[in-house]
Amino acid sequence: MSALFPGFSRKTIRTTGARIALEHGGSGEPVLLLHGYPETHAMWHKVAPPLARDYTVVCPDLRGYGDSSKPKGLPDHSNYSKRAMAKDMVEAMAALGHESFHLVGHDRGGRVAHRLARDHGKRVKSLTVLDISPTLKMYESTTMQFAKAYYHWFFLIQEAPLPEKMLKAVGPAYIFKRLGRGKAGLKFFSKKAMAEYVRCFDPHSTCEDYRAAATIDLMHDKQDAGRKINMPLLAIWGKQGVIEALFDPIRDWREVASNVHGRHLPCGHFIPEEKPGELLAELRRFLRSAT
Repeated sequence: MSALFPGFSRKTIRTTGARIALEHGGSGEPVLLLHGYPETHAMWHKVAPPLARDYTVVCPDLRGYGDSSKPKGLPDHSNYSKRAMAKDMVEAMAALGHESFHLVGHDRGGRVAHRLARDHGKRVKSLTVLDISPTLKMYESTTMQFAKAYYHWFFLIQEAPLPEKMLKAVGPAYIFKRLGRGKAGLKFFSKKAMAEYVRCFDPHSTCEDYRAAATIDLMHDKQDAGRKINMPLLAIWGKQGVIEALFDPIRDWREVASNVHGRHLPCGHFIPEEKPGELLAELRRFLRSAT
């Protein structure tokens, strides 16, 4: 991975429930970048190196993804809950010497980031979420249009082993279809990064992530109803994506957070790869204001 993250160091940290593989580099205030589905930390390769000129940047693979451990899911999916995955991140950052940090999450990583901000708010200096509205809001707002666009939310949560077997049968074609679903296809994606996504993809662990999101994560979110997080929150989403078309991210995030700002960028879902320069500019402005 050194070709994608020049100047970064590779490390594996054992947490309470997993082994977390990560890249870290730079100096300054720490910033934790959490990837989405069906990717790995490699998705940050256009953002992390330039951001590391001003910050200490940490890019882990979430539990179940990349080179991090991929345990078999428990019957209640609790070992893939966003609470468990957030705890991994807190423990990994502490092992690196970072007791508090800025937090940025795309897609699934944004959902882990939201739970981390809920459960460990004193550690989070600021929260940035990329191309999502809160999980509970999205499930409760399900329409035919949303179900067609996000069909994988409802496919991956089906009982094992059916989704796993189907994913194994289609292999890389499924990953590339998810990545290239926007108007631009795959032109924004590095071949080296895509090779990593294919190499590391594990059907069972990724299904367990989504099964947790539809069960235990919703229970945790409902328990937090009426309690807002207070750190500055930046919501960025793609103008060409489903979030723009079907949701109101600023309004949605203001239902769960008290200090929300944001805007769309002229791209689809995979913002760090489609519009890294614009995202970097937004992050730098926000991180400076939140320091």
